[in-house]
Amino acid sequence: MRTAIGVGGAATGREDWVEQVDFVREAERLGVDDCWSAEAWGQDCLTTLGYLAAVTDRIKLGTGIMQVSARAPSMAAMSAMTLSTLSDGRFVLGLGVSGPQVVEGLIGQPFARPLERLREYTEIVRMAFAGEKLVYDGNQYVLPRPGGEGKALRLSQPADDRIPVYLATLGPKALELTGELADGWVGTSFVPEAGDALLDSIKAGAERAGRSLADIDVQAGGAVRFGDDLAELMGPHRAGTAFSLGAMGSPTTNFYNDAYRRAGFEEACVEVQRLWVEGKRDEAVAAVPDELVIQTNLLGDDDAVRARIRAYRDAGVDTLRLAPAGKTLDERLATLGRALDLVAEVNAE
Repeated sequence: MRTAIGVGGAATGREDWVEQVDFVREAERLGVDDCWSAEAWGQDCLTTLGYLAAVTDRIKLGTGIMQVSARAPSMAAMSAMTLSTLSDGRFVLGLGVSGPQVVEGLIGQPFARPLERLREYTEIVRMAFAGEKLVYDGNQYVLPRPGGEGKALRLSQPADDRIPVYLATLGPKALELTGELADGWVGTSFVPEAGDALLDSIKAGAERAGRSLADIDVQAGGAVRFGDDLAELMGPHRAGTAFSLGAMGSPTTNFYNDAYRRAGFEEACVEVQRLWVEGKRDEAVAAVPDELVIQTNLLGDDDAVRARIRAYRDAGVDTLRLAPAGKTLDERLATLGRALDLVAEVNAE
């Protein structure tokens, strides 16, 4: 099993960024395979990777994820090919549709028909990577724009169809699209004990395209925190889970909540979301089941964390994403190193 980390997302200041860079460089030295740069409504996912490409040598650098409604597919392809050149082929393009609150509230684009948009976007990006002229007649994108003076163009950068495309998806049809088109899956809301609730859809899409689940790099994971008091370890992550269930989307469109429901937590998901939407945040956090926090993170002593690593492996995860806890950079790196040792033990079994 490979390993990955994440950076970016919220933006604080220069000091925080310097620490993120130090974290990535040391993670590379420790043997981490991938680094994903988040994008929500703080840092963008591309600028960070351009900087990291210059100060790392081996670790793969991916957008985790680039929001498709924020950029034209041709511009996404240009950025991806540029970053692939800057990083000497270490770039991975991760795409996702985000959610209605961000797409309509922040970006000002309609969220309707996100799956159709993601399919067409991916197909146009692949055309650009292959060095083809961008001629496309879809429902979401039409190139060249009809009725104007534009003409079909191909990017002037050398073709590079080796750039991997990963999709961050959660709905059944979107997961099937991942199986059909993508090189990998940037997974969230993944419960290893109920992994089939998500992976079966990826497998179905892959098989329809003449592929198998083994052709797709399945990436999922959670926070890593070592200790003997499980109740104390769960505390910070219970709040994060409540936020995903209640706030990551609108009351009617929340892909994270829906995924956890399909994993067997229907009643809890409904209740946590209700409390959150009603403004009862503390009650919402308290209503998150212990089992959900435990099963979606790696918490406890070495034996407990090792068992969770096995659970992800046995569920079909190829790359384990690790978010090491710690109040300081040194503490986070110590946690990461300890977790990587356990991953190596499990891989050797």
